[in-house]
Amino acid sequence: MQERARATRRSLLEAAARLFVEQGYARTSINEISDLSGRTSGAVYFHYSSKEKLALAVVREQFAAWPLLAARYAAPGIPPLEKLVALSFDIATALRDDVMTRAGARLWAERRTIDADIPTPFAAWTAAVTRLLAEARAKGELAGDVEPSGAATTLVCAFFGLYNLTDELAEHEELTDRVHRWWLLILKALQARPEPAALVARARAHSRPASTG
Repeated sequence: MQERARATRRSLLEAAARLFVEQGYARTSINEISDLSGRTSGAVYFHYSSKEKLALAVVREQFAAWPLLAARYAAPGIPPLEKLVALSFDIATALRDDVMTRAGARLWAERRTIDADIPTPFAAWTAAVTRLLAEARAKGELAGDVEPSGAATTLVCAFFGLYNLTDELAEHEELTDRVHRWWLLILKALQARPEPAALVARARAHSRPASTG
């Protein structure tokens, strides 16, 4: 019985995520989610009680869990700036390939149309970036005039701005390619002894898709 309930919830989440990505929250109906999932509308309301609750579940599934990716890079052998860049490529890959992550990002962007408090990863993500930059400074990797907290906020804002505008301004370009070029620019200012191309290459060797759910 529990297995059946889990399978039902998963099919509803996946159907809702696909529709939220394709047409947004406001234009997606419970009946459409029901039809795409192959479940009844009664099943939707039984498991999630409302479209708002379903949207919250989609956001929490991947988007709000991004800070948990940092656990993968806890090993002391990876320099902090490499960890930071590798994490950014993991997130870019998820935003490109994972429908749940893409739906979470779109729902967060449309949060003012949703009658629920949509969780955000940005505070935790900024704290994680601040910590990595502080570690980089302690190891002498960070340029002397870079203040970790302020730089972290700027980096997080810039990354998500890059994601949101890539489809609009560079629709034929992969997000990961744009992130690669972005880091080549940013690292010139962040690193104490700039070697952006080499650092990005090492970071991309660490980076790989993973589930955060």
